Amino acid sequence: MSRLAPPVSGRDHSLGPADARVTLVEYGDFECPYCGALHRVIPSARSAFGRNLRFVFRHFPLRSSHPHALAAAKAAEAAAAQGRFWEMHDRLYQRQTELDDDDLRRHARKIGLDTARFERELPARAHEVRIREDLAS
Repeated sequence: MSRLAPPVSGRDHSLGPADARVTLVEYGDFECPYCGALHRVIPSARSAFGRNLRFVFRHFPLRSSHPHALAAAKAAEAAAAQGRFWEMHDRLYQRQTELDDDDLRRHARKIGLDTARFERELPARAHEVRIREDLAS
């Protein structure tokens, strides 16, 4: 059995019970078409496995080939600060061609974020640190 370093913990974005028999960790890039394809099948996997599956998302923005990936990851973390990570995660994957700054602000409004707070937190260094920690894991 493989082990992650660091192991999955409460700092991770996860869906499903912590004691699930299977933990699936995605290292994802919101601009990556392959990650977008995976996003479409995760709900079926979660449904099929039920309480036996925990799904974890860690950021892996490929900035060299996806120029909006880091900004999208920061937007997801700014949404997480308001308890809406998964709503932003889903919206970003559903609209992978809409990831410029204006698009990210529009997504924040659409999922009901406090947009003034979102704007303040978007450039937060803490979000970039977290994304780098995911990349290093």
